[in-house]
Amino acid sequence: ATLAMVAPGIAEALIATAIGLFAAIPAVVAYNRFSYKVEKIENSYGNFMEEFSAILHRQATSAQVQ
Repeated sequence: ATLAMVAPGIAEALIATAIGLFAAIPAVVAYNRFSYKVEKIENSYGNFMEEFSAILHRQATSAQVQ
């Protein structure tokens, strides 16, 4: 195999790799942002559930005492 025969294949592979990276890098950044926002919302809902549960528990125990 000579360089003239191998070079076009290598060049084609490098172009395909560059196109793949051009598509993959923004996709990873977008995924990480989306994942962070989902995690933040999930934590907010968890905090809400804990606070609401505590309020309901306090109301239930105060109703039983009266």
